[in-house]
Amino acid sequence: MRGELKAGFTNIRPVPRPAVEDILIRDPNWLAGFSSGVRSACFFILIETSPNYKLKERVKLEFGLAQHVRDEPLISELIKYMDCGGIYFKREVVVFRTTKLLDLTDKIIPFFKKYPILGVKSKDFDDWCQVAELMKEKKHLTQEGLEEIRKIKAGMNRGRPLFDEDSL
Repeated sequence: MRGELKAGFTNIRPVPRPAVEDILIRDPNWLAGFSSGVRSACFFILIETSPNYKLKERVKLEFGLAQHVRDEPLISELIKYMDCGGIYFKREVVVFRTTKLLDLTDKIIPFFKKYPILGVKSKDFDDWCQVAELMKEKKHLTQEGLEEIRKIKAGMNRGRPLFDEDSL
């Protein structure tokens, strides 16, 4: 498909993307909008096997935002701005990621409650917040709580229906 597109537009020459040197997040609404719009911003729930836990599984929450490695200054600024998280590299990608529950509940969640995520991603955020609340209440340490988290996780991101059947 990409080759067909290039073949159809042979007279088009790509313009190099200029490097942005002055990266400052000046408006929290910009960050909320940016996080709403990019596919790489993700509210993630991980349920992993761990023999060191009573239920043999543990739950981890993560907020991550990935960009091309050329945008490393933006990710570094995000760490300063949110006062949490770390920077990770994967091939040509740089990732802001935070998994510490206290940072998620005291910094990330209040930020996005005050400056809301828009679109379908807002529903993922709401579900993710629900799991954070369950974890604060230590319900993830019970079989019932773990099953509730599994159900929430199954309906998020790609598991979320594209439309609400009740609205038909």
